[in-house]
Amino acid sequence: MSSALVTIFGLIGGLALFLFGMNMMSEGLQKAAGEKMKQILRILTKNRILGVIAGALVTAVLQSSSATTVMAIGFVSAGLISLPQAISVIFGANIGTTITAQIIAFKISDYIYAIIFIGFIVSFVCKSEKIKNIGQTIFAFGVLFLGIETMGSVMKPLASSPVFTDMIARVADIPVLGVVVGAVMTLVVQSSSATIAVLQNFASQAGADGHSILGLTGAIPILLGDNIGTTITALLACIGQSRDAKRTAVAHSIFNISGALLFIWFIKPFAKLVELISPSGDELDVISRQIANAHTLFNLTMTIIWVIFLGLMVKIVTTLIKDKKGDAIDLSKPRYLDHNVLSQPAAALQLVVKEVQNCSDIVKGMLSNVLSVIKNASASGGKSKDNKTLAEIQKSDTALKNLHTEVEDYLAELFSSGALTELQAAQTAKLMYVYGDICRMGVLSAEMANAIKEKREKKYVYSKDAMDNLESSMSCIEGMYEHAISALSTGDKQSIDILLSHKDELLDLDLEMRKNHLQRVNSGTCDKKMSASFMRILHCIDRMGNSCVNLTDSAINDTKLSYFMIDEGNSEAALQPQY
Repeated sequence: MSSALVTIFGLIGGLALFLFGMNMMSEGLQKAAGEKMKQILRILTKNRILGVIAGALVTAVLQSSSATTVMAIGFVSAGLISLPQAISVIFGANIGTTITAQIIAFKISDYIYAIIFIGFIVSFVCKSEKIKNIGQTIFAFGVLFLGIETMGSVMKPLASSPVFTDMIARVADIPVLGVVVGAVMTLVVQSSSATIAVLQNFASQAGADGHSILGLTGAIPILLGDNIGTTITALLACIGQSRDAKRTAVAHSIFNISGALLFIWFIKPFAKLVELISPSGDELDVISRQIANAHTLFNLTMTIIWVIFLGLMVKIVTTLIKDKKGDAIDLSKPRYLDHNVLSQPAAALQLVVKEVQNCSDIVKGMLSNVLSVIKNASASGGKSKDNKTLAEIQKSDTALKNLHTEVEDYLAELFSSGALTELQAAQTAKLMYVYGDICRMGVLSAEMANAIKEKREKKYVYSKDAMDNLESSMSCIEGMYEHAISALSTGDKQSIDILLSHKDELLDLDLEMRKNHLQRVNSGTCDKKMSASFMRILHCIDRMGNSCVNLTDSAINDTKLSYFMIDEGNSEAALQPQY
């Protein structure tokens, strides 16, 4: 095999090891962090400074600013955080991503295989899930550095190639060209951490004069380009999302592009400053740390500037992407689910719960409409109004069925990703059980609406007592459902007590309605032809009551939707801009 092929395969193979190690380390850190990820993400709903801190911490755990940015876009698209909050998180993500470069700057080549072995043993031998995740993280850390070492070894021959050194000299002399090279590299690899790792390794190679083949002044423009290239991931993630999501992605681009445009005029002074704050020593030994420090200083400087002018950033992106009025809301499409955040289970599960609550609101509306139709069933002149209400129930039923499929597919994808901890998986299984009963309530509401429609079309006339009993039962069901959802959302014990009393009331009503109906049929007051239709309605009420009882049992057994919420009190406050 030719030396060129050996170099190419070594470079892409080392890059593959680096990316594999980084992704595995991210997964291990997330699982090891477990519930603490929610505590970190909870900071998102506070203010701009805490948003920056949260963005930096989350990126440190995820080992990817792109992942944090995509998550912020998903949150703002779902309406869980405001646009200014999302932008401040992205500022923090740019700081957090510099940690990877700082880690890479450590020279641990002599310990790589020891780290891999220790990580493997801990992950393979230990039975505790948390310890296994820590072992996986250590193993991935070693693989990450093995990839860096592989790339460094195959790049050494390039330092002595006249053609290659001449090309690098041009990049070093023309900063704009360096920016373009860095942006293209990151665009191809889709990871600024990977391209910066390559840059650090390459800059550590000695040229013909014994100094760094690239030098710090040559590396900084490529570093600026790397920061621009990483914004492409965010721009791709916002396709098809809300306008605020697109604004968040554009803010990320503006942050890095404005930084590149500012720093490109001061590369030499900036390089001098970086050299002052970095360890002294032989250039080849310290340039990797210098590049890491340059990366950190660049992002810290731009974050300080843009945090001060956060209001201006919001105005810029809202001007570039204007609001459109009159957009119709499609109830059948998920309002919160975002497939881009599936790799971050704590965030993904919050979106699932918000979607479940959305479905719960739809069911609540269906129950209210069914009760309204029952109230108007014997009233004169209510036919036109009932037609509209029945149509709304059918529309909601169709939307609910579509949402049920979407949520189940999303959860199946989340489970198959293997990113959930054992505790998260157990709680999610409980959530799916609750969601099934919520959707069943919607299906039964639609069945009742169809039975009432059939009654009207066949001109069945129920007695006043029968209609009064139906109205009382549906009022009881509506109250039970509201208290069940309240108990599940907040763990309110008072709601559970009220539910249990309603349960007994509903059972008594159901027995009374069945007994009274049979008595009316026997006495000839009710036509026996109506029995099938009336009993169908009673059957729906009975099954609704069972579903409400199931929801109550879930609440009694400490199934709480608030478990999945990053911030239990953020539903309204998070939607308000915080400057």
